[in-house]
Amino acid sequence: MRPTWVDVDLDAVAHNVRALTFGGTEVMAVVKADGYGHGDVTVARAALDAGASWLGVALVEEGLGLRAAGIEAPILALSEFPPGSEDAAVSASITPTVYSRGGSERLSAVARPAGSPVGVHVKVDTGMHRVGLWPPEAAAAFVAESVAAGLELEGLWTHLACADTDEVTTKAQLELFSDVLDDVRTSGHEPRLVHAANTAGAIRFPEARFDLVRTGIGLYGIEPAPGVGSDLGLRPAMTWRSAVAFVKRLPAGRRVSYGHRYAPERDAWMATVPVGYADGYPRLLSSRADVLIGGRRCRVAGSVTMDQLIVDCGDVEPAPGDEVVLLGTQGDEAVTAWELAGSSDTIAYEIVARVGSRVPRRHHGGGGTA
Repeated sequence: MRPTWVDVDLDAVAHNVRALTFGGTEVMAVVKADGYGHGDVTVARAALDAGASWLGVALVEEGLGLRAAGIEAPILALSEFPPGSEDAAVSASITPTVYSRGGSERLSAVARPAGSPVGVHVKVDTGMHRVGLWPPEAAAAFVAESVAAGLELEGLWTHLACADTDEVTTKAQLELFSDVLDDVRTSGHEPRLVHAANTAGAIRFPEARFDLVRTGIGLYGIEPAPGVGSDLGLRPAMTWRSAVAFVKRLPAGRRVSYGHRYAPERDAWMATVPVGYADGYPRLLSSRADVLIGGRRCRVAGSVTMDQLIVDCGDVEPAPGDEVVLLGTQGDEAVTAWELAGSSDTIAYEIVARVGSRVPRRHHGGGGTA
């Protein structure tokens, strides 16, 4: 009923998958966090139809949701299964990442009664220092112990910490990972899939592509950092729309919204838009961001409130019902995720991922509209 929603262009998702396919390297579409706010099930289907062969999730629950929707493609959980979730996850054919003795032992306990090995992807920490086997020199022994305990080495991988900005650090990580891979192979174990590259790594470091690239932010048409991948023609999939709900003319100097932190410098038309920080529109964008109305940029006036924001339309009178674009293109103007990120001291990933569940998603293209 409220005129605030997100449009997701599935043809753009498909285009981005193809743009991020490099030679014979497989593509994993990372659809964690509800597909970075775009809708995981629908995006996953569009990505698979476009040639992706794997899906990546952060949570077992995310993988189970994809399975419940009828998706049969391989799914990798990007962190170890939480204790107690192994049976459900393995039964649903969610591929586990493993990097600790405890994680390996819990999966082995599932594998033994089943009588068949559980395929795992061993993650090695080469410098991100979030999760992963540390020290990396222990990888060959860890793999040998895991295989002996009933696990099968399906994949070996790492994660790049600075691929969007730091060539020296990234090359050092890749060199260390290559050494680990050599050690594992020398010990007699050959992973079917080797992967290290996120979107930035795949774009900037061809040597990082190995057998599989994990496309996260690029899948949604957003550069991993401004200018990185600009030559690929990635197409943003998300447009966040609303509509003018109320209009008033205010005299110069009349202060608006909570805290009275904004006042127009001249008589101005003000439009109220039914979207706020409870929907994921950052409060830090108060008086700092633009929205698009009638193909024009209009500044957010004063504090973004929980359910509404006010926009300074200047001398141009808007009308209730006029389309408002918070993120995306209208006419010749565009508000990008990186623009909003720069105005709210964050990154583009957070801008799209934080759009709340009370904002409906409308999916277009990719064989249909939902």
